[in-house]
Amino acid sequence: MKVKISPSILGGSFSNIEKIIIDLDKSKAEYIHFDVMDGDFVPNLTFGAQFISDVRKFSRKIFDVHLMINRVGKFLDEYINAGSDIITFHYEIDEDIRKIISKIKNKGIKCGLAIKPSTTWSELLPYLDLIDQVTIMTVEPGFGGQKFMSNQVDKIKNISDHIKLKKMNVEVEIDGGINFETGKTCVEAGADILVAGSFLFNQGDLISSTNKMSDNFN
Repeated sequence: MKVKISPSILGGSFSNIEKIIIDLDKSKAEYIHFDVMDGDFVPNLTFGAQFISDVRKFSRKIFDVHLMINRVGKFLDEYINAGSDIITFHYEIDEDIRKIISKIKNKGIKCGLAIKPSTTWSELLPYLDLIDQVTIMTVEPGFGGQKFMSNQVDKIKNISDHIKLKKMNVEVEIDGGINFETGKTCVEAGADILVAGSFLFNQGDLISSTNKMSDNFN
């Protein structure tokens, strides 16, 4: 099984964003991960759909867009039109989840559901046959550079085992505190996609560090 790498641009400096996107486009990463935060659903504020649209021209990689926002339905069209290839939103929002999934899928875009560390994996069961991706947060959403929460590993294994048992076409993505060691733990538990931010950017050369992570798991 090939493990996909999804570098999160949150780990880099936005003052250098064009070079970051171009470098990631040259790397072995399958995805580029965009952490959208609204300062409401999570305490931090990052960027919106216009930012994603502006950098779309710098890469042909899959844009893996993670909406850590409230009022997803209100802003969804903007993220669809920005060039997102995968749109993941949070189970914990107070909106019609099925309606949002349907709208994303009807636009020919893959849909994911994310859960915070405090949310049990079984909450996703009613939606697994509707989505393409599950994102398990292994840090509290809102900030980059946090330490991996090892108490989430059983959750990864449980949902991965369930997906395999039911023969569902759903990939399991892990987001938070990923490095070589924690990534290995997640892959052994059944992860398909690893989101890595600070760890990749802190290595120096982004292309080299991303390729090294890809090679390490494949």
